[in-house]
Amino acid sequence: MRIYSADGKLISQFGEKRRIPVRYDDVPSQLVNAILATEDARFFEHKGVDPIGVIRAAVVLITTGRKAQGASTITMQVARNFFLTREKTYIRKVKEIFLALKIEQLLTKEQILELYLNRSFLGNRAYGVGAAAQVYYGKEVGELDLAQMAMIAGLPQAPSAANPIRNPERAMKRRNVVLSRMLEVGAISQEEFELARLEPVSARYHGAEIELSAPYVAEMARDFMVQRYGEEEAYTGGYKVYTTITSEAQTMARQAVKENLYAYDRRHGYRGPIASLWQMPEPNAQPGAETDPARAVAPAEDPTWTREQMLERLASVTPVEDLEPAVVTGVEEKQAWVFTRDGQHRLIPWEGLNWAREFISDTRQGPAINSAGEVLSRGDLIWVRQVEESLMLAQVPEVSSALVAMRPDNGAIQALVGGYDFRNNQYNRVTQAKRQLGSNIKPFIYSAALEHGYTLATLVNNAPINQWDRSQGTAWRPKNSPDVYTGPTRVRKGLGQSVNVMAVRTLRHVGIDGAIDQLVKFGFNRDDLPRNESLALGSAVATPMEVVRGFATFANGGFKVDPYVIERVDSALDQVLYQAQPRLACDECLKALAQPSQPEENSLAAVCPIPQEQLAPIILSPQVAFLIKDTLRSVVWGGGDWSQGTGWNGTAWRAAQLIKRRDIGGKTGTTNESRDTWFSGFGPGIVATAWVGFDDHSRELGRTAWDNYGPRGQITGAESGAKTAGPAWNQFMYHYLQGVPSESRTPPEGVVTARIDLATGKLSRRNDYSSMFEYFIAGTEPTEYAESQQSEQPVFEQETEELF
Repeated sequence: MRIYSADGKLISQFGEKRRIPVRYDDVPSQLVNAILATEDARFFEHKGVDPIGVIRAAVVLITTGRKAQGASTITMQVARNFFLTREKTYIRKVKEIFLALKIEQLLTKEQILELYLNRSFLGNRAYGVGAAAQVYYGKEVGELDLAQMAMIAGLPQAPSAANPIRNPERAMKRRNVVLSRMLEVGAISQEEFELARLEPVSARYHGAEIELSAPYVAEMARDFMVQRYGEEEAYTGGYKVYTTITSEAQTMARQAVKENLYAYDRRHGYRGPIASLWQMPEPNAQPGAETDPARAVAPAEDPTWTREQMLERLASVTPVEDLEPAVVTGVEEKQAWVFTRDGQHRLIPWEGLNWAREFISDTRQGPAINSAGEVLSRGDLIWVRQVEESLMLAQVPEVSSALVAMRPDNGAIQALVGGYDFRNNQYNRVTQAKRQLGSNIKPFIYSAALEHGYTLATLVNNAPINQWDRSQGTAWRPKNSPDVYTGPTRVRKGLGQSVNVMAVRTLRHVGIDGAIDQLVKFGFNRDDLPRNESLALGSAVATPMEVVRGFATFANGGFKVDPYVIERVDSALDQVLYQAQPRLACDECLKALAQPSQPEENSLAAVCPIPQEQLAPIILSPQVAFLIKDTLRSVVWGGGDWSQGTGWNGTAWRAAQLIKRRDIGGKTGTTNESRDTWFSGFGPGIVATAWVGFDDHSRELGRTAWDNYGPRGQITGAESGAKTAGPAWNQFMYHYLQGVPSESRTPPEGVVTARIDLATGKLSRRNDYSSMFEYFIAGTEPTEYAESQQSEQPVFEQETEELF
């Protein structure tokens, strides 16, 4: 079974048998000649049974008493391979003969030979010449040279004993026998024979030529196939499974997750080497070497550990993703020398070391380092990774992450990264990790409020809440972060800045039952939603897959699409056995729904170009979906006029700085004590969710202090959705949206604009910084004008975070 991306890149393969079917016309004539010369020189002359071969076998049996000559033609071997066993009995031979005669009546010689070429076991789980060419030589069958073809042609009789990997000497003898037979029948010249006979054995094991790293997707596909076909059939049926993953998006997502985890790990400090192999006094550094890498010279071999010992130790450490083990062999003032697995001495410059202040705890780091010797010693076994042209000191991240991106119009998953390293941990955090949502939940709460009388200009009191809980005997005091309160504030700004107390008051307006019903419509599990006011602040749990599905509804105009990752399943003969039938969003339906007559869903058939059974359910009006989507743009871009003192940042302002597109939007999310951080949002044709946290729910993501050697615009303070998960989303979207046309902000029918006063949310007659145009569902726009014009004061001038 082979798993592919949507664009045909091999992701993984599973099973007991490896087959790469080839057509007869695609097999080189010399390989056919080698097979025939060795197995059945009279193949094109006999009718399935070769009388001469039978007589020869009989003579051997009579004279020796041994069944050494089987007299099996290629047709008889096809009969045995498909229908019989390999036991040497007379009754099996009789059956073999009759089956061969029948096969010759039904198939042409070329068809029979094609079956033989694809069915024969050739060792190392390779069945057929296509698989053997890949397993032994890493080539397509048409790329083999004469010696390699002869090697493969010699395998059917003894695929294990004459295996060129396990027994190269015997394999070479068998290969040369094949070459001799080819020379005898005139298939090759004497010169070709001599050249091929002198070729060394070049075979070595080649695993699957994986072209795209998506191991969590491969495991999802494997599970789908086992559930559908059963384990044995799934592994041995030769199925080709095509996923919805695109190779470019998957590569971008994987890189974004890794880079973000490395950045988090660096700012929290260095946890030390893997091991200390030896300790020796430092030799005198060469003059100028610490300041001029071009003059640096690799240290001499250490007398304590030989080159061979270091290579052996390094070979025992399995690389992790793009991290490689290395041994420190020299430490100078501002650089260090390491010995790597390929037997080279490599230099780690100061830029690759200076981040490594001491990790004390998740919330504390040591002071910035001033020399390499504060971090490394000779004999340290460490991790390094290649960054552009040089090495960097590294460590395996302990923190976890996930990222999933999908098309909002049909739910096709474009990229999925379930964790940092699948080989060490197969836990798929996209589909299996239920984590608290934090403020990622707020757009769903506000969508319910817009259906219950709120507008984006509605004022909600941004004031402290102090509610006595008689059952607990304590007061519940949800706080904003930062702990600032500005009085009545518009809904757009409250969601854009993720104001906690406003979200609680909005929940009270909707009612807990109403909010839970709304969340269930988006696909969240009712059992995961607490029946208390902490729901407004994200105490509910959900997987990243559930979250990205919910945000897709805002992006597509109100449809609930279901994520899917299996596009189709083909048989070994390229017959389509399964084709996904996703439920689709429909722009024409949205236009019809937006008309004043408001047609019922079941009457959309007249305008919908999509068959009704393929139409995704509509769970949100296009008007409400547009209003939330537009407000999520404010989370990125903020609002107001900074020059006039009315400007404000949304919590995701970093996305605006990097991506620089006005057609993106999203929502940050941070839970209590920064145990879970989120960023979910959309761009043209894509919606994505990123999550960062520890698998250990009790461990906090912590905080970091300023680092003298940190990057420009370094992240400090408490970890949060904007600072911890946001950068992965930002990087993915930045690369994904390159070359994607901008998406216009066109409101649906039924949405109007009105100029409002920033301070009161009422209509404004002024055309200056104290007012703005706001979107409203027709009929909900304000009818009163503001009596006095007063400026809206900025509250969060630098940065905001959200906690509950």
